Amino acid sequence: MVLAACGAAHAQWVMESSGTTADLRGIDNVGGGVAWASGTNGTVLRTEDGGYLWQACAVPPGAEHLDFRGVQAFDANTAIVMSSGKGDLSRLYKTTDGCQTWKLVFTNPDKEGFWDAVRTDPDTGAVSVLGDPVAGAFRLFTQDPGTHEFSAKLHADNLPIWHGNPLRAAVGEAAFAASNSTLILKGKLVALAFVTGGNKSEFIEYIPDIMANHTMYSDWNRAPLPFAAGESSGAFSAVVCSCERDWRYFPIVVVGGDYQQPDATSGNAAVSYDAGLHFERPDTPPHGYRSAVAYDAATKAWITVGPNGTDISTDDGRNWRALHPDPAMHEAADADRDWNALSLPFVVGPHGRIGKLNAKALEH
Repeated sequence: MVLAACGAAHAQWVMESSGTTADLRGIDNVGGGVAWASGTNGTVLRTEDGGYLWQACAVPPGAEHLDFRGVQAFDANTAIVMSSGKGDLSRLYKTTDGCQTWKLVFTNPDKEGFWDAVRTDPDTGAVSVLGDPVAGAFRLFTQDPGTHEFSAKLHADNLPIWHGNPLRAAVGEAAFAASNSTLILKGKLVALAFVTGGNKSEFIEYIPDIMANHTMYSDWNRAPLPFAAGESSGAFSAVVCSCERDWRYFPIVVVGGDYQQPDATSGNAAVSYDAGLHFERPDTPPHGYRSAVAYDAATKAWITVGPNGTDISTDDGRNWRALHPDPAMHEAADADRDWNALSLPFVVGPHGRIGKLNAKALEH
């Protein structure tokens, strides 16, 4: 089924017609007009024309009741979707024919496990999956680029000084599967990193040069994040700046908060200017809980979204301001809110919501 998009010309997010009422949490913009989205009830969507038309994909076999929290796409024909759920409800499916057919490629082997995020290596195309702790240790499954087989590891294959010790989690510490953006692979200076929440919030990373040359750090650097402890609180999304700047300056922005208190502004963002070794609170935080953050290199602006709205920062996360639609455009009155995940220029949310960022929205 293919439907036409519709939207307000002057909204910050131009609303598009997805043709579904599924809750959407996965979105991946490939470029060249191609993007993929995913959500509940085995829903996968695809566009080849920049969002003007969204196509409903075939439901992967046995996935009618699965919740696809993450999608990673390679082109218009090839993509991987990740479902989140306890035990074998966490799965990976792959298509190579434009989502006409799907193949189950990996199922969670941990009966008590739960997958949170999926990422593809930009160089090899190999897939990595982050899972909640099992038996007190975080789970990371990585795919061998040669054999395409998956194995349980707590490192990438290019991390030579890993000693095989489990990456332990504090009691009540876990990751959130809110926007498929808790896991970072090969960001600026960062080889591998992820953020956690719950009873303890951390930015956990491996930086080869620093870790190899400074004995003061362990194999993994674990930086505390200034988020409140609680089952519904913590870090939900992290992005490393893709900008080209002074080699000593690598902004990393983390957002989150308490999803049960969407309007609370305390403890919902943190920023690092030393490649993730230390984090600080922003001077002016976003105006509520935020589930996803992204960096727009063209405007040098950061954008973050959540249930009660959208915020932008033009000073690398130090200060945030609300991004509201034009109040004169009544049909766009809700276009700045009720969002789950970002892959600019696209944003997705509950009840089939898809938006596309107005090209002028980030001008300042």
